[in-house]
Amino acid sequence: MEYETLLTDLADGVMTVTLNRPEKLNAFSTAMSRDLIDFFQRVNAMDQVRAIVVTGAGRAFCAGADISGGSDAFKVWNDGKAPQKREATDSITLAIFNCLKPIVAAINGAAVGVGITMCLPMDIRLMSSSARIGFVFNKRGMAMEAGSCWFLPRLVGMQQAQEWVMTAELFGADEALRGGLVRSVHAPEDLLPAAQALARKFAASSSSAVAAAVNRRLMWSMWGAQDPLDAVTLDLQCV
Repeated sequence: MEYETLLTDLADGVMTVTLNRPEKLNAFSTAMSRDLIDFFQRVNAMDQVRAIVVTGAGRAFCAGADISGGSDAFKVWNDGKAPQKREATDSITLAIFNCLKPIVAAINGAAVGVGITMCLPMDIRLMSSSARIGFVFNKRGMAMEAGSCWFLPRLVGMQQAQEWVMTAELFGADEALRGGLVRSVHAPEDLLPAAQALARKFAASSSSAVAAAVNRRLMWSMWGAQDPLDAVTLDLQCV
């Protein structure tokens, strides 16, 4: 798989995809949007891929949108499936959310704006001790993007989500861990090996890629259910 803004590497059933614009701190661009959407759609049909790790090249994970070329990073488009046009960030979130493979984020450096919102629909997030995160929408005078108003409160609770969004401050790995946003914090040199080791466990744990995909979807689908009967009904449909 060759892309303009991504590097991919497959080993032991784990596909590591690296955001690869280090000279721009892996800032989100139109090309990166196109590449990410294509990757997460194509990988669904690749039986040899059992799990995915996402990380960034250089000292950042993704420092937000690349506005050096104007507003194209948030280009509004229609993929033919939505009743209305979507921003590119929204389409990436949905591509990640709808992916059939378990996804581990290895947040190696700055993750700001879309750099962190794209991690929310990933299944598990690991973070470098030197990385920083920011939900900086208020500082930039913009609404929350990419479905983050749905994902963030569900991941960390409403109170913590409100604090991070309303203060719009950058915060470090220890706070992200305390708030429940990340699973674990690692020394910079240990982050990617730890994420890949976890992904290998996912890859090795299931005798069926279909079962892994179904169970991932079951948990996401039932997150907002009000009654366990809904989950039982869906379980039976999957038997």
